[in-house]
Amino acid sequence: MGRSIEQLAPDYGFEVVLTLGSESNPDASAITAESFHGVDVAIEFTTPKAAPTNLVRLAELKIPVITGTTGWLERLPDIAAVVEKSGTALVWSANFSVGVAVFRKLAARAAELLRDQEEYGAWAWEIHHDAKKDAPSGTLLSLLRTMEESGYTRPIDVSSNRAGKHPGTHEIGFDSAADTITLRHVARSREGFARGALKAASWIPGRKGVFTFDDVLFGLKG
Repeated sequence: MGRSIEQLAPDYGFEVVLTLGSESNPDASAITAESFHGVDVAIEFTTPKAAPTNLVRLAELKIPVITGTTGWLERLPDIAAVVEKSGTALVWSANFSVGVAVFRKLAARAAELLRDQEEYGAWAWEIHHDAKKDAPSGTLLSLLRTMEESGYTRPIDVSSNRAGKHPGTHEIGFDSAADTITLRHVARSREGFARGALKAASWIPGRKGVFTFDDVLFGLKG
């Protein structure tokens, strides 16, 4: 993701002035006022273990942050409190693909339409590269929450695969004795995720609070 963001940043009027990896930023030690002097926005794609500390340090420095790391959302209330106290901004998402954001809305509508059709059972499945740490993915968990919030309260069978270098496929489906309905999103590369993160980075300056990628795309919070 770092390489993709650096390659595409000029398309959005950005210049990457600092890149930190796991070796150069143990326990967020490289996130300092000196190293981030003049930085307008940070984009954070790391690991579930590293992300919370990174996000807290960046908020304390009043650096607006875009994070696409998954697997840490149980810490979101604590981090949101630091963001609010610092008067800065955070945009988080399990997936920064514009296509996935639209896919989630389609899933919500399908779940709503089928919530009272008891003959339809549902499944949710995803596959990612073998280096991805969390399974199910944050995106699939977000899709499940969306379906439940849309009124589909029956059990949803969930499965995940990790193999090779697959950038990511997510699928939800509904099946009855009469027919099957399948919705699927297939990522061809990481470019879509990088472009979405950069779109969010263009949107966040001047804002305060905690937002999602839906806010960036669909203006849910104005």
